[in-house]
Amino acid sequence: MSENNDGIFREVDDEVRQEEYKKLWDRYGRYFMLAGVLFIAAIAGWEAYKYVQLKQAQDASTVYFDALKKAADGKPDDALSALGAVNHPGFGQLAKLEQAGIMAAKGDVDKAVATFDAFAADANNEPALADAARIRAGYLLVDTQSPDQLLTRLGRFDKDDVLWHNQAREIFGLSAYRIKDYVMADRYFNAIASDVKATPSQKQRAQLMLQLIVPNLPAK
Repeated sequence: MSENNDGIFREVDDEVRQEEYKKLWDRYGRYFMLAGVLFIAAIAGWEAYKYVQLKQAQDASTVYFDALKKAADGKPDDALSALGAVNHPGFGQLAKLEQAGIMAAKGDVDKAVATFDAFAADANNEPALADAARIRAGYLLVDTQSPDQLLTRLGRFDKDDVLWHNQAREIFGLSAYRIKDYVMADRYFNAIASDVKATPSQKQRAQLMLQLIVPNLPAK
């Protein structure tokens, strides 16, 4: 008898639940359906957005690398034009740096430095790339600016824990050597030569410069 009662109670409970579900559906069903449609639309929109982003990146990369090939093939003007057509947040920044580099290779140093400086001053560009632009401009200015001028530009890089510190010190050392400030040049190139973080090529260049500098140092 107890089992029969349990069965009846379950049937009653099921009917009550079904009736309550029906009432809820009649009242809120359209909202559930709308929410489902919106959820599916949101997923579809996100997938479409990712596809567009990927397609834009692929198109930009094709234009970018084609421009680099033009530069390598000795067609700097064609390369500059192609790089100017790169329309993408990431590849667009790389394209601007490459444009400045090509300008420098063509001998348009002032224009290249101005392009690097404008890139570095644009807060929308990646900070690491902006710093790279500052360093590249510094190398171009070694033959025309004094160490003090370059220190004003790049002095914040002259710290052991800063990414570009050896490049900045090489710039300062080269500028000092150009104006025959051999003591200053010696200091910077020795800092590079003794730095465990310096690359083999940086150390090699520093040692070569020190061979030129040491005979010119004041007698102790």
